[in-house]
Amino acid sequence: MKPAAAQDQPTSKTITDSDINGAINRGIEFLRNRGQTDNGAFSPETGAAVTALCVRAILEHRPDAVNDQVVKKALNFLNSKIQGDGGIYAEGSRYRNYETSVAVGALLKANREGNYDSVLKRAEAFLKQIQWDEGEGIESSDTAYGGAGYGKHERPDLSNTSFLIDALKELGNDSDDEAIQKALKFVVRTQNLKGQGNDTKHADSIDDGGFYYTPAAGGQSQAGEDGSGGLRSYGSMTYAGLKSMIYAGLSADDPRVRAAMAFIRKNYSLKDNPGMGQAGLFYYYHTFAKALDAANVEIIDDADGKPHSWREELTRQILGMQQPDGSWVNKANDRWMEGDRQLVTAYALLALAFCRS
Repeated sequence: MKPAAAQDQPTSKTITDSDINGAINRGIEFLRNRGQTDNGAFSPETGAAVTALCVRAILEHRPDAVNDQVVKKALNFLNSKIQGDGGIYAEGSRYRNYETSVAVGALLKANREGNYDSVLKRAEAFLKQIQWDEGEGIESSDTAYGGAGYGKHERPDLSNTSFLIDALKELGNDSDDEAIQKALKFVVRTQNLKGQGNDTKHADSIDDGGFYYTPAAGGQSQAGEDGSGGLRSYGSMTYAGLKSMIYAGLSADDPRVRAAMAFIRKNYSLKDNPGMGQAGLFYYYHTFAKALDAANVEIIDDADGKPHSWREELTRQILGMQQPDGSWVNKANDRWMEGDRQLVTAYALLALAFCRS
């Protein structure tokens, strides 16, 4: 029997707007009624991160909820994490880039009357300051150059770098912004593609156009190595890489974008995170949806030539995995906190927002 999270969803029943709205409302009500602690946080042990994702998820579907007491409490919690250096993170946190980047997204959604303008400006400066570049003594030839890690002294990786690029873009930086272009140098070094900017020893080991976790400190893929030292590509990082390249100004006919889309077509799946199985499945769904929306892709032909309307298929998949209490959770694999219903519900709601774009 397949794991619960990977079971085929029925395809005969038409999913209506009422079905989608009902699922979204149940997810939001789970967060409102069962997901929040007394101090306004959602999963407070993660600092600002999960709370910010939950606020963003609610406001994507209910913009007027900025005046809801649940959202106000959560925003007060985020306000308590604003630091003197401009970052938005728990004191002593190792995850300063991640927390600040996702907090930016939440505060932008809540910034109705400019009350967060100065906070967001300082957060932008903070994110650019902790990027791995000349300010950190890193030259452009270094595999860490342009990347972002969890914090100033953590090895940079593609996931954190994609969160950084997302935040900078949402803050109004154009694709030719210096920090985004520096980040692009790091991003292309995580792609298994020779001759197109990946100058590491891993560039031509696999050469399938997909992406791995990091080229820094010798390189690492969460999907492991191929036996000859090559770093295996996997789904969630490939979508993160595609999205980041688009935000950095690469067009659909750029060979790096074409190679990423070729990997995506060959490995199209909503039953698992390609290369990782059930690990990080809902992070994958969110990144999958955000990347394909950014790429203006509506239909994907898979390796067998079968066309997929990804928005409809992902909506069906996510709705079929909702729990009776309205939440979502990765029952098959809780790696990367996907046993946390608040986090996973936020991922699901954010993915559904892109499905409806």
